[in-house]
Amino acid sequence: MALCAATILSACSLTPSKMTYPETKRVDTVDVYFGQQVPDPYRWLEDDNSTETVEWVKAQNKLTRSYLDALPYRKEISSRLTELVNYTRRSAPSKHGDKYFYSKNDGLQNQAVYYMADSDTDDGIVCLDPNKLSEDGTVALSTFSVSDDGKYLGYGVARSGSDWNEFYVRDLSTMKDLDDHLMWIKFSSLTWHKDGFFYSRYPQPSEEDILKGENTDNTICYHKLGTPQSEDVTIFADPSQPQRGYDTSISADGKVLVITATESTSGNGVFIKRLDQPNSSVIRILDQYKYDYLHIGDDSENIYFMTNKDASNYKIVSLNINSAKENAPLNTLLDEQKDAIEGAACRNGKLCVTYMHDAYSLVKIYDANGNESDVVSLPGIGSVSGFYPSKESDAIYYTFTSFLSPSQIYRYNINSKENVLLIKSDMKFNFDDYLTEQVFFDSTDGARIPMFIVRRKDVALNGNAPAWIYAYGGFNISMTPSFSSNILAWIEQGGIYAMPNLRGGGEYGDNWHKAGTLMQKKHVFEDFENAARYLINNKYTSADRLTCSGGSNGGLLIGAVVNRHPELYRVALPSVGVMDMLRYHKFTIGRYWATDYGTSEDSLQMFEYLKSYSPVHTIKDQNYPSILVQTGDHDDRVVPAHSFKYAAGLQHCYSGPNPMLIRIESNAGHGAGKPLSKIIEQQTDVFSFIFHEINQTYVAK
Repeated sequence: MALCAATILSACSLTPSKMTYPETKRVDTVDVYFGQQVPDPYRWLEDDNSTETVEWVKAQNKLTRSYLDALPYRKEISSRLTELVNYTRRSAPSKHGDKYFYSKNDGLQNQAVYYMADSDTDDGIVCLDPNKLSEDGTVALSTFSVSDDGKYLGYGVARSGSDWNEFYVRDLSTMKDLDDHLMWIKFSSLTWHKDGFFYSRYPQPSEEDILKGENTDNTICYHKLGTPQSEDVTIFADPSQPQRGYDTSISADGKVLVITATESTSGNGVFIKRLDQPNSSVIRILDQYKYDYLHIGDDSENIYFMTNKDASNYKIVSLNINSAKENAPLNTLLDEQKDAIEGAACRNGKLCVTYMHDAYSLVKIYDANGNESDVVSLPGIGSVSGFYPSKESDAIYYTFTSFLSPSQIYRYNINSKENVLLIKSDMKFNFDDYLTEQVFFDSTDGARIPMFIVRRKDVALNGNAPAWIYAYGGFNISMTPSFSSNILAWIEQGGIYAMPNLRGGGEYGDNWHKAGTLMQKKHVFEDFENAARYLINNKYTSADRLTCSGGSNGGLLIGAVVNRHPELYRVALPSVGVMDMLRYHKFTIGRYWATDYGTSEDSLQMFEYLKSYSPVHTIKDQNYPSILVQTGDHDDRVVPAHSFKYAAGLQHCYSGPNPMLIRIESNAGHGAGKPLSKIIEQQTDVFSFIFHEINQTYVAK
């Protein structure tokens, strides 16, 4: 089957399309890789500021809206999605000084509101309401950090979904903001110390590069409260390594600053600075970037790290602070186990470790010598978060969730081992009528892949049920059971929801991750395709009833598998996907993904491998499922040009009856912080599209 004219300059062979798409100009731009010419006819769409691109976006959205707005059941779907999400959602509390802080959404608020309380069960008072930051909810809270004494709140906001953050400081005694205002911040924590905090920032970019320019020359700074950002003190910078990024954490006693240096999404360096020693220099402890070292806690003598060095499933090691130097020896506190470590925290002489067992959580407690002292009893197969000891008390607050369980908040006493349910979400839904099962299947090379399947108990497994398969498969990110009212909206209609745990993720440790990277990336696609075949062969669904979706790296996944085997799916929903694998590293922070993907400049072999699955380069003259591409106009992580090019290529090549549409959200980015109103609007479009394309009747609830 020949490649489409989107990537080679030839004519498509399919019959004329039943849908008329906006005309997309094609240019003769050609790149040369290792002597091979690669046309890029939609290069002009990379300029998001140009008048031509703006007009193209308007034309595409006009067509997409005319199609989606005419679909049946929209009112009923929107109403039900709104009903299902209208329940109180609360985070686990954290203690700072003598106060407790948590967030809560009463149901239909665009953004969760933050509270300060006198106890871990009190309602308290509002300390920050992000809904008041903008009229339309497009200014979202990105960072929330309370000083150790509970006097100040440092918070970051992101506008219109951008990764750019602005930091502010609020006096919690008056609930008024100070004059402090910091800008040009990305992927930075806010680390309190004395009368200010550490953070990382980039130089101010030019106007045209704000959303697409490459982010370089990251710097660690210290900001003293009450002073302008221009007076911030540079703590660490390395002009010889402009592409590195930095972040900070601090020891519980405030004596040691830990700086994490990154060049990619895998592997990092570790530097420390003694804050208790005046004019101390930054000491490079680990500067090789081959392994991960995550600072998980400390005591008066040691800093503790979770690492995958010589341990695919991760282990816990310690560094003696007083002998810290470059390549200083690390002592093992807890050896690698059969299950991979998902997260860990060490404080007050206790080590709390969350493991993944077949992609769901187990929690164990160890003493200071690495001896197991408790296995925390969890309410079922699901995921825990926030299992971190506080230096203020013996209480640990954590959240448990699963596909069929909204958030449950627990208080665990690290000494008495008492485990108490504090808060359970009250939601009107008959969960007893539904079930979650976990199945295993063999991928193309024989690898054993797990998959969660959620459905109504009375759904007949005869191949007639509609099914929705969602996955990610990359960057060591694990897909564990989590709650979503959108899943409920699907399964109550008799739909089946499936989530396979593909290689490339972290469910079984670093080896599992690496098995889906670089020259093994196609394992991810094969795992997903075999998950789809499992659902079809075992009569959970059929190919003409199956929807596939994924976002970001998962958007790449959907673009790739649909090009490879379109016959397996009836509907495809690639969202904010990395679609141009030859040029992804040239925008914003894209170069960080090279440890997972490799780049087109690495070698002839790597270039050819990337081109062989790159979605914009592998569109073919074939019968595609109905496709709704989704992106945001302010996405500065995976720039929207990826989706623009992919949609343009599909529309140019495909001439069959199924729609090839792109939904471009305005004032939206990669997804984080999106207001609830926009989420409901988007999901209404998605559900309406699926039900129409699979010819499924929607039954109002």
